[in-house]
Amino acid sequence: GGIAPTTRFTARECGLALREAIWEIPFPFLLLGSIYTGLLAVSEAAALTVVYVFIVEVLIYREIPLRELARITRESMVMVGGILIILGVSLASTNYIIDIELPSKLFETIRANIDSRWTFLLLLNIFLLGVGMMLDIFSALVILVPLLVPVALSYGIHPVHLGILFLANMQLGYFTPPVGLNLFIASYRFNRPILELYKATLPFFFLLLGAVLVITYWPQLSLFLIT
Repeated sequence: GGIAPTTRFTARECGLALREAIWEIPFPFLLLGSIYTGLLAVSEAAALTVVYVFIVEVLIYREIPLRELARITRESMVMVGGILIILGVSLASTNYIIDIELPSKLFETIRANIDSRWTFLLLLNIFLLGVGMMLDIFSALVILVPLLVPVALSYGIHPVHLGILFLANMQLGYFTPPVGLNLFIASYRFNRPILELYKATLPFFFLLLGAVLVITYWPQLSLFLIT
């Protein structure tokens, strides 16, 4: 009782599934391969994505009629415009933080007053969480990493551990109330009140916060593959 019905795995069903996904399966390899081999820049890969999806959806599968392209393009432009406004506000915050030299002053204060590695990691988490709420990842990388790496190395923190910790905190900050960037993008995209998203994301916030703390205080979890 209460157990969902299942079917046995068969090679025939697997083959049919692969056949149905024949145009989707190669695309991640094509896209990521072109980026990581240096063949295409990220913006060029984005253009390649548009062309590939157009060919597959419009010309091969014909799931999108040609007459619908104008409407879809118009709706996409409205959504992209809203996202650009949000990113513009984030960039303004970035410029302000640079102008007042906040990151460099903060790291100088930490270096002068904090002796414990674990205390530094705790403060680093708090700082990166705040940064993730206010800055986009590219601005944070350019501004913070050159300042952060030498300070972290002085506390004996491995660069790989630091990088994973940095990305985990940035992702967590992206949907941390009240100013997480992804919250506003999701609110705009799905036409839902921002307060509703705050409530909906709280359980996942605490779950990921626990994961970030595990990453922070169990360095071997990040380093076992290289050690």
